[in-house]
Amino acid sequence: MLNPTPPTIYLKDYQPPPFVISAVALDIELGAESTRVTSRLSIHRNPAALDGRAPLLLDGDNLTVLAIALDGQTLAGDAYELTPAHLRIPKVPDAFVLETTVRLDPTQNTQLMGLFASRDGYFTQCEAEGFRRITFFLDRPDVMARYTTTITADRARFPVLLSNGNKVAAGEHPDGRHWARFVDPFPKPCYLFAMVAAKLDVLEDSFVTCSGRRVALYVFVEPGRLDQCGFAMAALKRAMRWDEEVFGLEIDLDQYMIVAVSDFNMGAMENKGLNIFNTKYVLARADLATDFDFIMIDRVIAHEYFHNWTGNRVTCRDWFQLSLKEGLTVFRDQQYGGDVYSHAVQRIQEVRGLRGTQFPEDAGPMAHPVRPASYIEISNFYTATVYNKGAEVVRMMHTLLGPTAFRRGMALYFERHDGQAVCTEDFVRALQDASGVDLSLMQRWYAQAGTPHVVVTADYAPDTQRYTLKVTQSCAPTPEQARKDPFPIPLALGLLDATGRELTVQHANATPGTANQVLLLTTPVQSFTFENIETRPVPSLLRGFSAPVTLDFDYSDDDLALLMAHDSDPFNRWEAGQRLAVRVLLRGIAAYQANLSLQFPANFIAASARVLADAARDPAFAAEALTLPVASYLAEQMAVIDPEAILAVRVALRQTLARELRPQLEQSYLEFAVSGPYSPQPAAAGRRALRNTCLAYLMELDEPALRARGMQHLTTADNMTDAMAALGALANTECPERRIALQDFYSKWQHEPLVLDKWLSVQATSRLPGTLAEVRGLLTHPAFELTNPNKVRALIGSFCQGNHAGFNAADGSGYEFTAEHILALDPINAQIAARLTRAFDRWRKFDPARQAHAARALERIRAANALSKDTTEIVTRLLA
Repeated sequence: MLNPTPPTIYLKDYQPPPFVISAVALDIELGAESTRVTSRLSIHRNPAALDGRAPLLLDGDNLTVLAIALDGQTLAGDAYELTPAHLRIPKVPDAFVLETTVRLDPTQNTQLMGLFASRDGYFTQCEAEGFRRITFFLDRPDVMARYTTTITADRARFPVLLSNGNKVAAGEHPDGRHWARFVDPFPKPCYLFAMVAAKLDVLEDSFVTCSGRRVALYVFVEPGRLDQCGFAMAALKRAMRWDEEVFGLEIDLDQYMIVAVSDFNMGAMENKGLNIFNTKYVLARADLATDFDFIMIDRVIAHEYFHNWTGNRVTCRDWFQLSLKEGLTVFRDQQYGGDVYSHAVQRIQEVRGLRGTQFPEDAGPMAHPVRPASYIEISNFYTATVYNKGAEVVRMMHTLLGPTAFRRGMALYFERHDGQAVCTEDFVRALQDASGVDLSLMQRWYAQAGTPHVVVTADYAPDTQRYTLKVTQSCAPTPEQARKDPFPIPLALGLLDATGRELTVQHANATPGTANQVLLLTTPVQSFTFENIETRPVPSLLRGFSAPVTLDFDYSDDDLALLMAHDSDPFNRWEAGQRLAVRVLLRGIAAYQANLSLQFPANFIAASARVLADAARDPAFAAEALTLPVASYLAEQMAVIDPEAILAVRVALRQTLARELRPQLEQSYLEFAVSGPYSPQPAAAGRRALRNTCLAYLMELDEPALRARGMQHLTTADNMTDAMAALGALANTECPERRIALQDFYSKWQHEPLVLDKWLSVQATSRLPGTLAEVRGLLTHPAFELTNPNKVRALIGSFCQGNHAGFNAADGSGYEFTAEHILALDPINAQIAARLTRAFDRWRKFDPARQAHAARALERIRAANALSKDTTEIVTRLLA
């Protein structure tokens, strides 16, 4: 018997809350065996509510009721109703104080939502709907209240007590317990509530704001990890200064705290003034963290800090508006990342991620608009579409307005809506009103799912020296949306002559005040004519990836080589190389499937040689340019996905490049060695990136001398970037050194959990044929723990979402393995189980035999007893 489908929640059914909660007083007593939570809620009826006589209905999940009182009077059992999900009180006055006392057990909370136990203490995660697991409440983002929180706990066990806002009082009890009281001066939705009671070390610092206030800063970490949080503190201060300078936004509290915990479903959480982070995005030291880790720590800390205004001071009216805070804040952290590191390299990495995850999401059964129209479990919509495509929508408006007008729009948004819970329309309207630019059509990006497909054709008339581009846009049907209105698409472009010289052109319809020519597409077909073009140009289209679309233009290989060598837009130089690589790989896949010998064109090898020859100008860019398109992106270019062919041809092309470019690769490997102490700064990181790319190519040749070089690279590495580059190359090579390298690495780092996550992941993503057996063996290894989300993501997640050929094995073993562990995880942590289920998103694009294997695995999941609504929603949509 199938699990019943949980009810669907629709955006169209939104109604204002029937009650407003203006103040919350929480007393949280942490006992030896259970926790007691007493809440006093100041409640009054909402004059904007549609039903002025509605009963009080509060959300609650897994709470044991000890007492309920209304205006100081204890309620008898027949005065209220309890269900597994709600507390209902039929008769309440128009204004009253409700006091409830409940008991819960954080040590049994493996879902890691609400109040849960980790190794060093108790922590909270309330977004999206975790607060109802702490106390009864109107658990929705448009109910905003001021909080006073008092925490009482055993001092020896929980010496650190924290909550949102400012500490206003603290004291001791004679029995060894202590207490602390916090007052948050700003109203907030309950998803931003946080508390911590734990044994932690702390790094303290301060920041002087642009108005001259000194703000205390704290980073709390596991005992013994203080030497790993200095970079995080520096990143926080850098983000605070950047937000003042770029957006004029100043911190509004007297203190700001970051707490790192090793058991966490997410990367981090922006709770007002008390950010709780996964240790992965706080702890860093040269020998423990890679260059990419340092960048991600910087970006994630900035992201959560930026939420203080875009998400906290102005929040979402409902969860359908999730991208209002997440997409906007991702855009802000992307801009920050570009300013601190390299706009070109950061943009390339962002687009590679978008194409590898969000584009397939848009093309599959889980496709949904940036602002979804419905959901069953909101946790399933913390997706690449909401975050990354949402950021692209903001970026398009930034492109159309320019930075000055965009900042004016942001300022108006805060002026109008500070302290409010609002919608995407409010954000777009503020940008529009501040700039005078009509942005009304941008709402289509929020309301319509799917990736628009743009086709450009060109016509050149030498007699009139006119060059005309005809642009057609379309969007394929997606679930529940068969027909799409045309999207507004900013198309940034330039024109190059046959020598690669940039032509000076201006089109009447181009958006003024931008670095490139920006044409705005708003109809299914449009034409744009450029005058006084002396010779047929080569167009550089979609510069900077100015819109999240797929674009077709009939470039010749020579056109792409010209753009790759001369385009003034660095993203499009990289894009030209990627287009060439995709073309070469798809031709190779067709030859492989036809049992023909693989022949790779000389012009692609020559183009790669030019990248190496020019690498000194920007080694980080060169490393990106030499990286082939990932398997998942290639898969989306195929009518029927053939994972074996994709793997075989990618490896063959890498081996060919290694053979043909060996002298240049050897020279670059030596030339770009980094001397002196480790630094994660962009210049040194770029040199390491290129050197390690060269090593990875050379290791494809599988020669004893090169394997020895890989081992030497690993054993002499003074930083984790170089060590992981060598270990990754060896993990993909069937040789004696592989096992030695993996064992020695484990022996060296067995007491560093985050490093062991890398060790698990590098084995799970190995392209070798015995990888699944190794992954199964690692399930019982001391380094793995099924209840820890980081371990699950590192091993099981890396295999099913990062090992394209292994997960999609022809015999269905990858699907069977994944289904088995989704079912094991679902009762432990439904959010993580549901996210793993997304590995099956594109199962219908494979051959019939693989489809049959995948369908059996999905039906097995769907048929499980007591399947969570998180996983039920995903598997139901995948099988629809």
